[in-house]
Amino acid sequence: MVSRDERDERIAALEERLSRLGQASLRISESLDFDTVLQEVVDGARALTGSSYAAMAVDRGIGGSGGQYVVSAANEDARELLTDMPQGPAIYEHFSGLAEPLRIADLGRYLAGLGASGLLPPLPVTALLVAPLRHQGAGVGTIYLAHDAEGREYSREDEETLALFASQAALAVANAQRHREEQQTRADLETLIDTSPVAVVVLDAASGLPKTYNREMLRIADRLGAPEQTLEDLLEQAIFRRADGREISLREFQMTELLSIGETVRAEEIVLGVSDGRSARVLLNATPIVTAEGAVESVVVTLQDMAAVEELEHLRAEFLAVVSHELRAPLATIRGSASTVLDSAAELDPVVQQFVQIIGDQADHLISMVADLLDVARLETGELPIHPEPAEAMTLIDRARRAFLGAGGASSVQIDLEPDLPLVMADRRRVVQVLVNLLANAGRNSPESSVIRVSAARTDVHVAFSVADQGRGIPEENLPHLFRKFAGAASEEQGGDTGLGLAICKGIVEAHGGRIWAESDGPGLGARFTFTLPATATPSIAPRSPAPEQASADEEPPQPSQATRILVVDDIPQDLRYVRDTLSDEGFEPLVTGEPAEALQLMADKRPALVLLDLVLPETDGIDLMGQLHKIRDVPVIFLSAYGRDELIAQAFELGAVDYVVKPFSQTELLARIKAALRRLELPEPPTAYAHQGIYINFVERWVTLRGEPVQLTPTEYRMLAELAAHGGALVSYEQLLEQAWPGKSGDNLHPMRTMMGKLRQKLGETADEPRYIFTEPRVGYRMPKGEPLDPAESAERPADA
Repeated sequence: MVSRDERDERIAALEERLSRLGQASLRISESLDFDTVLQEVVDGARALTGSSYAAMAVDRGIGGSGGQYVVSAANEDARELLTDMPQGPAIYEHFSGLAEPLRIADLGRYLAGLGASGLLPPLPVTALLVAPLRHQGAGVGTIYLAHDAEGREYSREDEETLALFASQAALAVANAQRHREEQQTRADLETLIDTSPVAVVVLDAASGLPKTYNREMLRIADRLGAPEQTLEDLLEQAIFRRADGREISLREFQMTELLSIGETVRAEEIVLGVSDGRSARVLLNATPIVTAEGAVESVVVTLQDMAAVEELEHLRAEFLAVVSHELRAPLATIRGSASTVLDSAAELDPVVQQFVQIIGDQADHLISMVADLLDVARLETGELPIHPEPAEAMTLIDRARRAFLGAGGASSVQIDLEPDLPLVMADRRRVVQVLVNLLANAGRNSPESSVIRVSAARTDVHVAFSVADQGRGIPEENLPHLFRKFAGAASEEQGGDTGLGLAICKGIVEAHGGRIWAESDGPGLGARFTFTLPATATPSIAPRSPAPEQASADEEPPQPSQATRILVVDDIPQDLRYVRDTLSDEGFEPLVTGEPAEALQLMADKRPALVLLDLVLPETDGIDLMGQLHKIRDVPVIFLSAYGRDELIAQAFELGAVDYVVKPFSQTELLARIKAALRRLELPEPPTAYAHQGIYINFVERWVTLRGEPVQLTPTEYRMLAELAAHGGALVSYEQLLEQAWPGKSGDNLHPMRTMMGKLRQKLGETADEPRYIFTEPRVGYRMPKGEPLDPAESAERPADA
């Protein structure tokens, strides 16, 4: 039975051991420096057990590629012997991998029994205590304790104490190792970032202030900022212009509001600018760092200065401009030669003719590509000539539409213009080039049966032009990159384009002082490209003067059995061919032309019953041309136009149109509109004769009698008298009478007509002062009284000499 004194001694010894164990555990946890922790572990283990020597082998991967050894001894000589003993690695390797502590009372005898006496250390080591260090099931290292006095052995209490200490030491070593790795990783990262040619800045989302930044960021700040200006001040004053044209100023938006958005930006070109005009183009990436709760904690921003790239691009652009310019001459020669050969195509073998046609087509393609390359080069070097002048939005859009359709565009184009648009400052040729590129881009990415919508609307001091399609759409992540050179060459959105078209559009628009951007709701939902041009203070659509007084038709209405003539005026070859074929298939006789002057000639010579007229034509517009056509003959006019805005339709009706058909239209719709207009054409039956107070005019046989006696008239006199009689009771204007009496002539000189009228009056036995048949309306025209009922006996037979 244990006495009370022995129990008290044991309790005191246990408390002492626990106290020393707690102190040793506390010491090894006071530092996170890896080497300090290792040394504290070895020293603590030796002190806890009263050992003469202590050593620890740290496993590979913890202590380094070759492991790490730490020793502890009572004096420096012993430490050196333990550190430098050649048997050390072999001994450590032999005892590594233990799962539990191992006590050896006599090391020499133990090694001799294993036939490994050569491993005995060059120190007076007798007893040995070995314990593994394990953390979360993985080996961290091994602790070795030894006595140098013969007869001293390790007890079970020493083994238990070392086992408890080893568990604490394993945790401390693992934490120190993790800390060392983190510190090394941080140091490596900081070195990498600080020496990186890419600027890096980490912004705090709460304060909006930079948390850290590298030397490249400071270099860019020094380049843009004033002397002694801090990075924080520069960020507050800078203006950020994004790739889509949006401009962000931190004066207007709080940094914290911008950072809290949490938007990830990938490789977007932006321009950093300051108030004095200095700027830097950079390639920006921004990634938010989000907390577990989903809040934005900070934002990592990288900026790659594009100055060196721009210099290389400038040199490349100059070289490209020279090469492109030199290529144009030989390509033009090839194209001209091919055209010359094709002019004699009838004499060529069909196979040869086909090959020559291919040569010509490919030469055209190469010429177009060279033109694009030359434009890109000029834009990059700032040498692209831009000459803005006031221009109408309608004219620009219609020219682009004609060019697009004339080049084989298969999609229909519908135009919607806001009323009373101001003129825009535009280089007409270049802006039409932008619109054609956008139309071609939309056509490539849309089904042939779909409609491309072009619109224009005023936005503050600009006019915004938009081209929208119903095609394949654009993924959101691709939108910021569409206007970069060659970005679209391999992308699905460009449908095989060279990748230069949108880049050229961006350069031209920005050279005008506008901006351009793209929008899409996603794949399969179409896309919308919009650009702006500066507006002037002048409305682009001026009020039109009323149409001139119209002449009444004197032709018989079209009979169903006859091929009714219909005049079609449109400068788009595809539209003209489509309408012509539609009319021909239905039995009408189409008269087609794209020239306003030829349309007037056809109206005078062929006398069509109906006119189909495009709204916008070269050097004029359809409404003005309608007025000129009505001067020749009063026939119904139906407008065919891509402009579907109500204001234009109303204006067309007010000025004399009978219908307005918006392109695209089907054959069924067009024919129905034409037939409805012809049914409404209620022209009176042309009179066959005229009689009034003794004068008789036979319109069919073209003779005149006065009180039964024939009146000899010249052809001009007869045309004047017949025109007035045919409109008996109505006023005939000077201009109308002049055109009918002298076909092909018009003007302000009425003297010949008045002279001829005097001779006609004399033959009818009257004067201007005492008129009987022809009455004058001063400064307007003439009229004759309404005809009397015809006497069948009087009109039955032509008098002799009439």
